[in-house]
Amino acid sequence: MAKQSSQIMDIESIKALLPHRYPFLYIDRVTELIPAERIVAVKNVSADEPFFQGHFPGYAVMPGVLIVEAMAQAGAIMMLSAMEDPGSKIPFFAGMDRVRFRKQVVPGDRLILEVDVTRARRATCKLRGQAVVDGQIAAEAEIMAVLADRV
Repeated sequence: MAKQSSQIMDIESIKALLPHRYPFLYIDRVTELIPAERIVAVKNVSADEPFFQGHFPGYAVMPGVLIVEAMAQAGAIMMLSAMEDPGSKIPFFAGMDRVRFRKQVVPGDRLILEVDVTRARRATCKLRGQAVVDGQIAAEAEIMAVLADRV
């Protein structure tokens, strides 16, 4: 059984691992991390998010694809944190399966992203993720990811 890391990551530690930047960085904090096994991360959904300008005016709802993107970014942090030289790799989506949206995510919500590895082989991995708001599942998905060499 793997030992759980006590590491908690703030935004600067996250930016040191992920290539994403505003307005496309959807992870604010990591509260639990077992490299290459499990991560729990947080996205604080602000009314100032740029996507709310068009999705939807007068009825702000976080787009489901961005919730899945947040899960994928959490998974990328988990996988990159297990590497000796994470700066040599860049994470890419390879696919999504069994995606379900169960609850709307709105400004003021705290999105808790729970992602576990279900299979890992060399540079590819399959992840199972859930996005939770106030104890209720807002979205869930199986995500395929690839860690490619940076050019």
